[in-house]
Amino acid sequence: MSAQILDIGLSIAQILLVLALGLALFRVIRGPRAQDRILGMDTLYLNAMLLILVFGVRTGSDLYLEPALIVGMLGFTATVALAKFLMRGEVIE
Repeated sequence: MSAQILDIGLSIAQILLVLALGLALFRVIRGPRAQDRILGMDTLYLNAMLLILVFGVRTGSDLYLEPALIVGMLGFTATVALAKFLMRGEVIE
C-alpha cells in the first residue's frame, strides 16, 4: 500500500515539475526584461535538478545524485555570472 502511494506521489511530482519547467522556459523566452529571463533560467535549472532527483528516487538508484549536483552547481554559477554581468557589464574583473 505504501509503495503504491509513493509511486502515485512521485508521478504527480514529475508531472508538476515538467509543468514548472515549461512555465520557466516560457519566462526565459518571453521575459520582457533581462532580469525576468535570469530568474526564469534560475527556476529552470532548479526544476531540472529536482526532476532528476525525483527520477532517481523513482528508480531507486543513487546514480542520479551526481548529475543533479552538477546541474545545481552550474546553474548557480551561471545565475551569479549573469547577475554580475547585468550589474557591472563584465563578468571577470
